Amino acid sequence: MVPTMVLVADDSRDAHRRDALCGLAEAVAERGEAPVAPAFGSPDEVASAIASVQGPKVVVPAYVAGGDVASANLLSRLDLSSMGDACRTTPLGAVPSIVADLAGRLTESGWSTDDGVVLAADGTTGSDERQVVTDVARMLSRRLGAPVQVGYLRTWAPSVFDAVDRLRRDGRERVAVAAWRLVDGPDFDLLRGLDVTALTAPLWPSELVVDTLLAQHRAAKGRLA
Repeated sequence: MVPTMVLVADDSRDAHRRDALCGLAEAVAERGEAPVAPAFGSPDEVASAIASVQGPKVVVPAYVAGGDVASANLLSRLDLSSMGDACRTTPLGAVPSIVADLAGRLTESGWSTDDGVVLAADGTTGSDERQVVTDVARMLSRRLGAPVQVGYLRTWAPSVFDAVDRLRRDGRERVAVAAWRLVDGPDFDLLRGLDVTALTAPLWPSELVVDTLLAQHRAAKGRLA
């Protein structure tokens, strides 16, 4: 029996965000590799959705590490041990293909090698997620052949706004922001309000995201066998 992929995220803040997450779940299901059950909403709604899935299940975070504090907090409170035959994967992280796609998005948005770059994350719930964001910035820097600063919207310093200001003080008149975020939502409007040269769109929609989620599901199946 193929375990159900249960995609988990907090979508209680915005209907547009819910639409984007549901679109992602539909895209994964259309591959036909595994049954997919969306579990989006408040902590109680997510726990209820997971519990309603019959048979083995792999709980897969529908966000990137460091890119969604609310969803990370939600997932950390889930008790999968009481849900039978279930396991979970880690959030998407420093995946080379996704970082390469992010670099390509920057170039397409008008970034040039003389411009400053800020990797904009939401924030992290712990040192592991912060290390992922650092690794992504390092990989992105190698891809671009240029330094990459990290800025956070929440919980950690420097803030995205401070990171942009620092680059300007260092003489970078043009600054591009690479958004480390899976889907659009209200927080993304804060990034749109930045006075920057370019801002990349959220990582989804991209087939690379679907590929990576399915790869995580395949790897997790062995733990349930």
